Amino acid sequence: MTTFTLDKVHSGVGFQVKHMMIAKAKGEFTDFDVKVEGDLENLEGLNIQVTVDPSSIDTKNDDRDGHLRSADFFDVDNFKSIKIVSKSISKVSANEYELTADVTIKDVTNTEKFTVEFNGTSKNPMDGSTVTGFDVEGKLNREAYGLTWNAPLETGGVLVGKEVKLSANFEFIVE
Repeated sequence: MTTFTLDKVHSGVGFQVKHMMIAKAKGEFTDFDVKVEGDLENLEGLNIQVTVDPSSIDTKNDDRDGHLRSADFFDVDNFKSIKIVSKSISKVSANEYELTADVTIKDVTNTEKFTVEFNGTSKNPMDGSTVTGFDVEGKLNREAYGLTWNAPLETGGVLVGKEVKLSANFEFIVE
């Protein structure tokens, strides 16, 4: 059994969504945790649980961040975490896997699929520890989780796109 310890300094959880139908608004969640159980030699058997604090959202715009924390979006006063819990992992190619997971936002749970790239292992020259890394990509329909606020545009379309692209990278110290 491998012990996975998240290295938050070398990890991140980001997202992007269409803004005004013509550009992308990008951001990240700065407070998150990832628990992995299983064996590094059997990635398809890993159990993964990701917990994200939605109040840690950072889009580099204080007004927008405040709106995203409000009841119009994440309602952080009533919903303290976003959870992603693995259901299955399937190998697609040499280093690519498909993760099927239950995603819970604002007490709404849907099953989603994510692409996971296994980046291998390496020795950290600073302390000799063994590290491993994963990149994760996915898409969610925010409205499926009750994040339905929007505003119509004078030129047609809406202010905020429905599809949210997720991009995360996680580095772990392994023993």
